[in-house]
Amino acid sequence: MPHPPLVLASSSPFRRALLGRLGIPFTIAVPDVDETRRPGESPQKLVARLAEAKARAVVEDYPNALIIGSDQVAYLDGTVIGKPGSRARAITQLTRASAREVAFYTGLCLLDAATGRTRICCEPFRVHFRQLSPARIEAYVDRERPFDCAGSFRSEGLGIALFERLEGDDPNALMGLPLIRLTAMLEQEGLDPLASVRDT
Repeated sequence: MPHPPLVLASSSPFRRALLGRLGIPFTIAVPDVDETRRPGESPQKLVARLAEAKARAVVEDYPNALIIGSDQVAYLDGTVIGKPGSRARAITQLTRASAREVAFYTGLCLLDAATGRTRICCEPFRVHFRQLSPARIEAYVDRERPFDCAGSFRSEGLGIALFERLEGDDPNALMGLPLIRLTAMLEQEGLDPLASVRDT
């Protein structure tokens, strides 16, 4: 039996590249979702809620698909750290993170649009930053310009030079899409990436 089409509800080029590693054909759909954090909402609940909201936002256009939604935030000192959007904010975020531990939470939702069934999780990951001088922070920001990345770094690039160590089950989660958990979810829906490769 052919499997349902796979849809990634995200505008992120990083998530697109990560999902491409599984070798399963998929379609990109850009969801329109209000990402405002609710009062008292934990970062774990925030990313899980937004991951599901992004998946559900494109259901009408893909009523028979398996839809992937994902969202990520960084968390430091009780504050959610989003995408910096500018050089000055990126420098401020990395200055705060210097010699500190920053928690990253990535929400993942796999929605079967035909049945309404969802599989949702929150994947944690912890980043321990090195002691970073202002000159090193500015040099990094000017080189990679990570203005669209939560936490102001690209771990798949030079951002790795900012870290002392990493803690987590899936390094892909830090880049925005936890592929280990996603693979397990897809298999539960009858879509095995290895079988898909074998059968093509």
